[in-house]
Amino acid sequence: MQRYFVKNRASEDRFFIDEEDRHHIVKVMRMELGDQIICVDPDGKQAICRLAEITDERVAADVVQWKEEVSELPISVTIASGLPKGDKLEWIIQKGTELGAHQFIPFTAVRSVVKWDEKKAAKKIDRWQKIAKEAAEQSHRAMLPEVERAMSFKELLAKSNEFDYKLAAYEEESRNGETSVFSAVLKQLKPGESLLLVFGPEGGLSDEEVQQLKLNGFDLCGLGPRILRTETAPLYSLAAISYHFELLR
Repeated sequence: MQRYFVKNRASEDRFFIDEEDRHHIVKVMRMELGDQIICVDPDGKQAICRLAEITDERVAADVVQWKEEVSELPISVTIASGLPKGDKLEWIIQKGTELGAHQFIPFTAVRSVVKWDEKKAAKKIDRWQKIAKEAAEQSHRAMLPEVERAMSFKELLAKSNEFDYKLAAYEEESRNGETSVFSAVLKQLKPGESLLLVFGPEGGLSDEEVQQLKLNGFDLCGLGPRILRTETAPLYSLAAISYHFELLR
């Protein structure tokens, strides 16, 4: 059953769907009155709904049954990625959303080849948010991940104060055989707490960035004996988090 994140709830029993989702329902899915969809409100409440009204401006859907599903990780995980080349960030956002990430923060790292263009920022963020939305719908998420604008490394350090736990994946830790920090933090995390995970771009984090992270309360962690690409490491981490909090329990 097709799922839509809906901004507007007319009442306890009716949703209003407009803009792109209305177009998708009418023109792409070619749905008709009486067809059923799943609507998710901004608070993560989900309901099976029946299409009750279709106009040129919007679709109205009436609640048939509220759903009590748990599809979110019990902790809030934010992925901060040093701006990588090509479409790697889009891949991280899409797959990271499927794996349960709560938020994505791109940042400009010393070794980022890609430079952030403020003139194109709005269009970029819109595209990233659309990728997250489509991935969240496909994977039956109850919450829509937020994709932040790209920020400087200094801004990232300031924002890190908002989180309960802070880790930075550092390939030198993997080379040195470090295996305990990531696992230890997962064991300490309690439901409802937040975790910020920082990953460097191609080429990794610079020595200066690593020192600044440590000075700002980050723990450095390895992710096993193999060196992972910048687009692989966040997904490995999210999969490990899901295994720890969802499959083991």
